[in-house]
Amino acid sequence: MTPKQIDIHLLPDEVENPNAVRLALMKKAGVSEKEPFSYRILKRSIDGRGRQPRYALRAEVACGELPSGYTPRPFAPAPLTGKRAIVVGAGPAGYFAALGLLERGIKPLILERGKDVRSRRFDLKKIYSKGFVNPHSNYCFGEGGAGTYSDGKLYTRSSKRGDVARVLDLFIEHGAKEEIRVEAHPHLGSNVLPKIVRAMRESIENAGGEIRFESHVTSFQVEDGEVKGVALASGESVEADAVILATGHSARDVYRQLHAQGILVEAKPFAMGVRIEHPQKTIDEIFYRVKKGGSRHPLLPAASYRIACQAQGRGVFSFCMCPGGFVVPASTAPGELVLNGMSLSYRSAEFANAGLVAEVGLDDVPGDPMTDPLCALAFQEAVERSVFIAGDGVTQKAPAQRVDDFLARRPSASLPKSSYIPGLYPVDLHSLLPGFICESLFRGLEIFNKKYKGFAHPDAVMIAVESRTSSPVRIPRDGQSLMHPELRNLFPAGEGAGYAGGIVSAAMDGLNVAARV
Repeated sequence: MTPKQIDIHLLPDEVENPNAVRLALMKKAGVSEKEPFSYRILKRSIDGRGRQPRYALRAEVACGELPSGYTPRPFAPAPLTGKRAIVVGAGPAGYFAALGLLERGIKPLILERGKDVRSRRFDLKKIYSKGFVNPHSNYCFGEGGAGTYSDGKLYTRSSKRGDVARVLDLFIEHGAKEEIRVEAHPHLGSNVLPKIVRAMRESIENAGGEIRFESHVTSFQVEDGEVKGVALASGESVEADAVILATGHSARDVYRQLHAQGILVEAKPFAMGVRIEHPQKTIDEIFYRVKKGGSRHPLLPAASYRIACQAQGRGVFSFCMCPGGFVVPASTAPGELVLNGMSLSYRSAEFANAGLVAEVGLDDVPGDPMTDPLCALAFQEAVERSVFIAGDGVTQKAPAQRVDDFLARRPSASLPKSSYIPGLYPVDLHSLLPGFICESLFRGLEIFNKKYKGFAHPDAVMIAVESRTSSPVRIPRDGQSLMHPELRNLFPAGEGAGYAGGIVSAAMDGLNVAARV
């Protein structure tokens, strides 16, 4: 038998038994137990359909020995050539761009406005305990970017954007588990990612790269249609042969500075809504069909979901679902309230949460995007500030409403227990959030609750506001050179430039851009 791929489904008890896996594969392949047989698992996922969830395995099988499989490619820096590139931002796009540059012999100078991954933790604690938001060190800004403290999902598998396997190679080389190669929805966990990020920093520095924290870029040095370098808040000017702009989706001051300097930026649609939180047991009951009051199989991970529908003429969908996780304050400036979600590697916490958002088109926001490319950003910012003002005006306490009360259009008399540490207060979200957002969420929840019985659980709560699903601004670039169309040697990259939507896609984009410098 020549090697071929086959799919099988196994119960949780069977998937952890190598002999059971082997026998199931042999049976599906039509191979006798007496024949020599080998296999390689290519993909593993959970199929929640049917009476009980099962593991779906895709394997390559053969009689006799399988030919050699995929060979990982380690980080291989080249001798430095003397060419230098500034990388603005130390998130996945920035760090992977730096690794890619070093493999081409180009020295990266990474300028990160925030702190190193360890020091960031102290500023995160201040957000919880005092409501103090450091505009340069928070859940979005700092080494590792927003994904470091947001579960570390590695869901992108589309090879259209770049080399997924290469990204996984580099993650594994720097401390991620080998399982991320085969898991359909792998995650690293917010407790594991900091170690991986530190290991990447060491690789960059050992290969001759330079990383400077608390180095805030405030303007761009432009001469004869070419970027020559950047200026820092300290007053220092830094020159280089190219500038890679990998700031993440929340660097509003960068968008404003580009616009102020006459560098082309464009308004972009995004999405906005709430964080919806359920007891994890409820999500297990809905998506694993666990009997009410029962528990999921101990060999199954906490159930997760990804849902979407059309409501009120626009898409309503879940985003950044965190099973066994926590809702966290992700504000990047004082006087605003923004939420996100995170999970640790074991995803063993009591609650599950996800962004539940509706599409925001450019015709939904005030202003003309042709003359004001920052109009969608201004709308996003105004909602975040209004949500903050609705609270105590000091802390990051968040407005919330039970899902069944939201659907009944009545205020919540009380709120259920929540993972959100700063605390919740009851409010009628219909009177707080933009009307078109609430109506779309209302219709979407009706659809979801009909399809997934119990989704509008009495202890499910909606917490406002989830508004940073993606950047409301795009920094344009040429499709071939990946360079800004009006400014030579400026390379927009990652989520902040509007070309990625998660850790893996941002990392791929960083590698793609590095290959063009």
